[in-house]
Amino acid sequence: MRVWIASARRVLPSNETTGETENFLRLCGMTMRRSIAVGLTLLVLCSAEVRAQMVMSAQTLIEAEQQHGSSGTSIEPASTPVPMLMSAHGAWQLMLHANAFAANTQQQAEGERGRDAFFSTNWIMPMAQRKVGTGTLTVRAMFSFEPATVGGRNYPELFQQGETAYGAPIVDGQHPHDFFMEVAALYDLPLSRNTLLSFYAAPVGDPAIGPTAYPHRQSASEDPVAALGHHQEDSTHIAFNVVTGGLTYRWVRVELSGFHGGEPDEHRWAFEPSPNGHDIDSVSTRLTVSPTPDVSGQYSIAHIHSPEALYPDEDQQRQTASVMYHHTFRAKAMPVMKSGMDMGDMPGMDMGGAAPAPGKAVPAMNMVAEPTTDLATTFLWGRTRSLADNSKENSYLAEALLRFASSNYVWTRIENAGRSNELLLTPGNPLPVGFVEEPIGHVAAYTLGYDHDIRLGHVVAAPGAQVTVYHSPQTLRSIYGATPTGEVFFVRFRLR
Repeated sequence: MRVWIASARRVLPSNETTGETENFLRLCGMTMRRSIAVGLTLLVLCSAEVRAQMVMSAQTLIEAEQQHGSSGTSIEPASTPVPMLMSAHGAWQLMLHANAFAANTQQQAEGERGRDAFFSTNWIMPMAQRKVGTGTLTVRAMFSFEPATVGGRNYPELFQQGETAYGAPIVDGQHPHDFFMEVAALYDLPLSRNTLLSFYAAPVGDPAIGPTAYPHRQSASEDPVAALGHHQEDSTHIAFNVVTGGLTYRWVRVELSGFHGGEPDEHRWAFEPSPNGHDIDSVSTRLTVSPTPDVSGQYSIAHIHSPEALYPDEDQQRQTASVMYHHTFRAKAMPVMKSGMDMGDMPGMDMGGAAPAPGKAVPAMNMVAEPTTDLATTFLWGRTRSLADNSKENSYLAEALLRFASSNYVWTRIENAGRSNELLLTPGNPLPVGFVEEPIGHVAAYTLGYDHDIRLGHVVAAPGAQVTVYHSPQTLRSIYGATPTGEVFFVRFRLR
């Protein structure tokens, strides 16, 4: 912890190294110690009763929803595996997911836009589930230590923009996630075998906009950095005071969310920090279809009130559409469950046994053999439209992740992201008086990466690297050059 505080002092600007900053660092340190203790306690609790490495999967849209392995109430294809640790404690079934990258990046462009940095992107998600009445209650939280592991309140990423650091717009950088990424309760009420009514409530959570957010979707799971189109596609995955209702029939789901539209402020340790209150002032709706276990698609539209702190009088309309695909080509043999591990009591759990009785909801989860060769892809469009001046920014993304020979991963991310004239500003400087944000063109980005699993008990480490080649629009070439690049070398850690 002393090392972390010393490192934090180094990355803070000199005008922040005051007594107030010292108090802040000590507070952060104490918060981290308590949070790490909670996480380790959960890990020990889960590990104490785990008898085999669990990979959850599903067969239908309803099963995937009841599994709650994605962000908020979003859905990936039902066949997508969800690695986790699992155990039972009385009537509760406990699950723990976690993912972390320790990374070094070199972002290389002409002039002074290139930056190097060590950083870590990470999250940990404990979840508990039990039967309540005729339905299932799930309580879930998600935490990130990025407020401590991302120095300078952003890590380098060329052409990335959105939110603020030290009161100035972030230019060529990605902001860290909040310590509290999600605190939520979900209740699923089966109305029949093919019909499910769902409710979601979260003081911090993910409303029904867009696909599964990039930190949690399978196709992006080995990529340590954010998508350039994040703020047109899935930046609402941390929102305040979210309430969502959803109705699913067979392979079609409709959802309606109310939430607070203001994005989190840059003080990432606090609970529900927002510069303009926390009222439910925004609304979204999403249509999800999943006609087969391997395919899921969604269209969503939202009216978001005052999302950007630097432009408090600007409301936005956001639209997204996506198609996700996952297929397992080969899988390991199913592990033998040792005595004392009764997964049959888990709400909706199916270990390949008898079919449910007529009139009952289908099982929420299926335990399947861990894939050795599988493919996950995402195709995504996102658009934000300013309701103040009708300006629009569109971003397009294609991702693919191939796992092969059990422990090897190769992936690509291809983007064409709309950018604004904030990229013309000098990084770290406040907005000029009278500045009006306007679209300035599209940046193309082509990423290719590889990593390899090394199993260390219930933790899997994967050293790897990726390279991104950008193509600048003509309006930005005098600043960045025509084809700047970004390289990231990392080790990924995951519970399994």
